[in-house]
Amino acid sequence: MQEKLINYTKEAFQAAFSSDPERIFLAPGRINIIGEHVDYSDGFVLPAAIDKHICFAVKKTDDSKITFFAKDFNDSFSFDVNKKQFPVSQTWVNYLLGVFNVIQESGKVVGGLQIAFSSTIPMGSGLSSSAALECGFAYILNEIFDLHLNKKEIAVIGQKSEHTFVGVKCGIMDQFSSVFGKEHKVIMLDCNSLEHQYFEANIDGYSLVLFDSCMKHTHLTSGYNERRRDVDNGKKILWEKFSEIQKFRDFSFEMLDEVRTEMGEISYKRCFYLLKEIKRVEKAAKALSEGDVEYLGQLLNETHSGLSTEFEVSCDELDFMVEETLKENGVLGSRIMGGGFGGCSINLIKDENVDDVISTITDKYKKAFDIEMKVYRVKISDGINEYKENEFVI
Repeated sequence: MQEKLINYTKEAFQAAFSSDPERIFLAPGRINIIGEHVDYSDGFVLPAAIDKHICFAVKKTDDSKITFFAKDFNDSFSFDVNKKQFPVSQTWVNYLLGVFNVIQESGKVVGGLQIAFSSTIPMGSGLSSSAALECGFAYILNEIFDLHLNKKEIAVIGQKSEHTFVGVKCGIMDQFSSVFGKEHKVIMLDCNSLEHQYFEANIDGYSLVLFDSCMKHTHLTSGYNERRRDVDNGKKILWEKFSEIQKFRDFSFEMLDEVRTEMGEISYKRCFYLLKEIKRVEKAAKALSEGDVEYLGQLLNETHSGLSTEFEVSCDELDFMVEETLKENGVLGSRIMGGGFGGCSINLIKDENVDDVISTITDKYKKAFDIEMKVYRVKISDGINEYKENEFVI
């Protein structure tokens, strides 16, 4: 898969710029095993990079222009690195301009580049193609122009890009996963301090399979920012009452109940879900490291219930998909994954049952909604790397 993507991107570069690229970079998408919407609430998340990537073919130039060719959109964009940049009408461009803007404002200097890129990360499916795009570009600028950025700084630059030029107040998880991913390991990330530790993904005999509802979402229109406002309202009232608490995750359910009337039922439900989800992440990390796949599956199911009924970011299609998947032999867990309002479910399925489950759910989903479900079998992989001579070079 990687070789095919790399060759395809090289050919796109050659067609766009009439020359060969000098360097190749791969930036992965990510899955999140558990811990949805807690990355902006002082919580823990449990993501991993996956073997689906944006490939960048890159060549340094002697001028002051950076030119992009987005093969998948058949679209190009150029800008002058000596000028101040502002958001433009092409959405995909803003993820990249935002990265440049953060670096430019920090006083670091970059030069001209030609970049062609293509992706095997399905867009709008909750696999964080945007974070791969942002952090891949930041990583490239760091490598080629010796900006001396560390991995955390690259992740934060990606997040700032999304905040400022795209208008989505995302947490740090997606960018962090793309940069810090390790093969066969999940990352337990403290989204407050950015401290993290790796846990072995001990799911021998089971696979993580994504079912794409093909209900496309964008966080800008999906209610993501609305959920943020609900949560922020709840937090404000909690801290007014319990000012001694330092982090949201340290509020107790008893404290939450004390201010339930004051914050209102909507904010209460949002905060109730978040506090439960943060605790589930710690349990899931332990279950993974111990190979307790049955308990991991139970936790995934609890998360889906919370996302659907308490945080209310599911939809009829995904609720149907999860409910039907859980009826199948060999399925231990299933839940909506990502920001919500569409995208994928993540499913923990016994290897020997995967093909049967895929076939059954594809048929049921087609009959119920007249939509062809897409399926992504994923493996946990390394984070952003440069690709050279058929080897990853860190």
